[in-house]
This record gives sequence, structure tokens and C-alpha cells, in this order.
Amino acid sequence: MPDDLWDILIIGAGAAGLATAIFAARAARDTNRRTSILLLEGAPRVGAKILVSGGGRCNVTHDRIDASDYYASPNIVKRVLRSFDENDAVDWMYEMGVELKTEATGKLFPVTDRAATVRDALLNECDKLGVALRVEQRVDTIEKSEPHFDVRGAGETFRSRRVVLATGGRSLPRTGSDGHGYELAKQLGHSVTPTTPALAPLRLDAGFFHKPLSGVTHDAQLRIFIAGKLAGRRTGSVLWTHFGLSGPVAMDLSRLWTQAHHAGQPLRVEMSLAPDASFEQVEQQFMQAAQRRPKASLASVVSDALSQVGGGNIPGAIPAAVVEHVMRASQLSEAPPASQLSREVRRSLVHALTALVLPVTGDRGWNYAEATAGGVPLGEVDVRTMASRRCAGLYLVGEILDCDGRIGGYNFQWAWATGSLAGRGVVADWPAAG
Repeated sequence: MPDDLWDILIIGAGAAGLATAIFAARAARDTNRRTSILLLEGAPRVGAKILVSGGGRCNVTHDRIDASDYYASPNIVKRVLRSFDENDAVDWMYEMGVELKTEATGKLFPVTDRAATVRDALLNECDKLGVALRVEQRVDTIEKSEPHFDVRGAGETFRSRRVVLATGGRSLPRTGSDGHGYELAKQLGHSVTPTTPALAPLRLDAGFFHKPLSGVTHDAQLRIFIAGKLAGRRTGSVLWTHFGLSGPVAMDLSRLWTQAHHAGQPLRVEMSLAPDASFEQVEQQFMQAAQRRPKASLASVVSDALSQVGGGNIPGAIPAAVVEHVMRASQLSEAPPASQLSREVRRSLVHALTALVLPVTGDRGWNYAEATAGGVPLGEVDVRTMASRRCAGLYLVGEILDCDGRIGGYNFQWAWATGSLAGRGVVADWPAAG
């Protein structure tokens, strides 16, 4: 039997858990309530996922956050984000000594370009507010022993009046989020929707042309069709790799691919090297480029045509190596000058430039996914406070919930917003604790 009784015990010291602890401690301080708060982290290092995010720079939030950037009920997400939006996140970070900068993509990073700046600021704030922290304390079971919870793990038992599940999902399990939090949620009466990797690089068939292009990046548009219907499209940077395709656009669409693949639905992924341009527009530019340069090589004319689509406003030229491999895929590696192509061959080439089918065979799995699709349904929590509707005294925040956002700081914003709601909510609910 434990000697200490904690007022609030938060399981998981990642982004959402740290945010919850800070907002709970501030709310208690501001209302003159003596409140003991304990953070339990199963991993030996706190905030491991924060440290590896954004290439080690930590994409804290985005300059424009909208419910449409998330996969979940728009009305519910809107309510959560309205309680703590991107401007609140910027102000909050500034209060803790973290100055942010906005990049051209709309992503916000610490001016230091170091994720440790964010993690350390969160830890320092917890320390200032008197939040207790224990690492390497993996929780095995949680039992509700009215009116308290018994939290057991690592040979110890902790008793608390309130418990917050901030365990994360299943993405990047080496950082500590291995999906065990879902089992804890089930122990306390919650259901869990099927989970699949989200924001994960995509694998392509080994026989495709991607390997020689490893490391090449450029702008493109990816489209995903599920059961023959367009399910999503993204435009931006793609990165060719030895295993397939990565970069923001591929990772954004991976969520749709993995979910549909898990459900056994037919899938097709297409790439356009002329983002947002139609087949007809690209064909017209191709013919005009061929007329301007009747003796030029086909690859040169293709590159010229692509650069002129949209009035020459395409951000960045398509690398010649990519054009050449698309041509080879269209069996045009040693073709005659563009002006001598037949209409049939020309249209076949333009089709490859605007709707190249990518033979996606899978994603890179949990070890490379940055987020989790699926989890505890949002309908099972009161999104005004993130309190469980299934178990009194329990709160759920962050990635454990069935809500995931696009790449670009959206998932961190979800962590901050749900953490702020839970932190304030658990303290406001305090009179019910007896």
C-alpha cells in the first residue's frame, strides 16, 4: 500500500503530458489550491519524441491551424483548437523563454533550431511549478479503487485522485510510445479503434526507378484513389529514397494509404510533376516548347514545358534525372526530337508527367511513422475538459486519442491544446474529488 496520495498523476511525459502538468500546476497556483502533481515516464529520457521531431528542430506548431488539417470530427476538433490555438501556443512558448520563427512553409520552429530548447523549457517550467517527475516508471496496470486510482508498475504502486493518460500512440516506439497506453485505456473501460501508422514514408516496388534518385527532392503533386475515387491530394516537396518516397507530401498521404490498405480497399497513387496543372495545359506547353526548339532533345523540351506550366510559376525546376527516369518508364529514353513525336506517343508521355502511377507496396512502419491513426474515440471524452466519459477521474490527451493531423506542427498543436484543456479541467473539477 503506497504511503503517498497524489492529487494528479500523469502517465507519459511527452508533449501532451508535459503540457497537462504545466497547465494543471498553473491553474492550481492561480486558484490557490495546494495540488500535488506527479509525472511518470516509462522511458529513461523525457520528451524523446520532441527531441527527434522536425529533424531534431521540433516543429512546434503551424502559422495557420484549422480543423480540416486533422482526421477526426471537424466540430470536435474545432472546439479543442479554439480553446488553445496557434497564437496561444506561440505566446505560451514565449512565456517559457522559447522564441519561435516562421518558415516559408508556415511551420514554426525555435530560433535555436534545436528541439532540446523546447523540451528543456517544458521541463524547467514543470520544475518551477513543483511538478514531480519519475523516469523509467512504466505503468503496467491501473485500477479504480473508489475514490482513488492505484497505478502499478516497475515494482511500485502509486495512488492518485486523478489520472491523465498521455502515453502517446504507437509511432516511434523507441521513444517510449509503443501502444501500451491503449491497454491501460481498455482497463478503464475505453474502446480503441484500429491503429495504423500515419506520417510515414512509403515503400515502392523494388523494380521501380526510385533507387538511383535517392536523395533527390522536388515539388510535385500526389493523388490517392481509394476504390477508384479520389480520396486526397497534396502538393509540395517529395523526397526520393532508396526504399521509395518520403518528404512532406508522401508522409501526409500515407495515412490514407495505410488505413485503406488495412481495410483491404483497392488503392492507386499518382504523381504529377506539374502540380495543379491539367493534362491539357501540360500538353499545350509541351507542343509550344517543341515548336520553339525543334532540334532540342526530348528531355530538354519536357523540362522546358514543365517550367512554363502555370505561367512559369512552378516553385523550382524538376531535376533532369527525374525527367529522364519518367521518360524511361514511358519507353522514351532514346526518343526522336519532341517535334517528331506522334500524337499518341506525346500524349502517353504527358500522361506519365501528370499521372505517373507509383507502385506503393507499403509504408515503413511504426519505427518511422511520426503519428498514429486511430485510438480512443473522441466521443468517449468530454472535449471541454478531456475527461473520460467512461471512467470518472480519468483524462486522456494527445496521440492516444483517435485524432491525427497533417505534417507541419499540427500534431504538436493537438498535444498543447488537449493538454491545456485537461490541465485546467482536472483542477476545475477538484471539488468533486472530495
